[in-house]
Amino acid sequence: MIFGIVNIILIGTTPLVFAAIGELVVEKSGVLNLGLEGMMLVGAVSAFVTLVLTDSYLAALIVSLISGLVMSGLFAFLVLYLMANQVATGLALTIFGIGISSMIGKKYVGTPIDGLSPYFLIIISFLVVIFIGYFFKKTKLGLIVKAVGESHHSAHSLGFNVIKIRFISILFGGAMSALAGFYFSICYAPMWQEGMIAGRGWIALALVVFATWKPERILLGAYIFGGVAIMQMNLQAFGVKFPGQFFNMMPYLVTILVLVIISGNKLRIKLSAPACLTLPFNKNQ
Repeated sequence: MIFGIVNIILIGTTPLVFAAIGELVVEKSGVLNLGLEGMMLVGAVSAFVTLVLTDSYLAALIVSLISGLVMSGLFAFLVLYLMANQVATGLALTIFGIGISSMIGKKYVGTPIDGLSPYFLIIISFLVVIFIGYFFKKTKLGLIVKAVGESHHSAHSLGFNVIKIRFISILFGGAMSALAGFYFSICYAPMWQEGMIAGRGWIALALVVFATWKPERILLGAYIFGGVAIMQMNLQAFGVKFPGQFFNMMPYLVTILVLVIISGNKLRIKLSAPACLTLPFNKNQ
């Protein structure tokens, strides 16, 4: 029974791990991207439609990743070169992703496909987290990304290309969000349904805060949220009589609770969050 529960948690929380670790890299560089939900949806629908048309999992993965790169590239151009507000642009990206995914996937709702086993991507999610942890702690490039997020003007004065570093970081985050979408529509729930990500992009954003911007804690946070989801299903199975809407809200209530608890410790957040997070960079200033 325990093995079965762990297995369900691993399968269900892997997309959160991908999206959250991608956003962590973006925020470490000093940028906040609230467009995860939209990028995940576009990654999911592009993967699904490609698989239906080509019957190739590899083609579906490639197209999904490209969609994430295009979406995040658009965001990066707007916030890095046009100095658009990061919060507003990220929200617009999510709204855009919801709309375009609905339009693209409209005629594919209910189309049957053969799903891909999730276990390979579960292993990949662990490896990505380990690699990102190593990247920030042991590599020169990782230290540069952190330096840009902590003080972009100081990094620029040392000769580092702040815009380029942030652009690449944002592209990585977009690719990870698209990979999460691919996993969701091809592995976790092999189908397409409008809005199927169901708020998981927002939970992934909360996980970055929960992890206090430390890669190794992303896994812990993801599996806590996964455990909450499993708990709600088990309680229903045991006949606990609560409204179904209450169980649907539980992961999001936990998200809010975690954010409130962590936000209460202002010193911890101050010491953990990148100092230049959300601050635009202009090399001429």
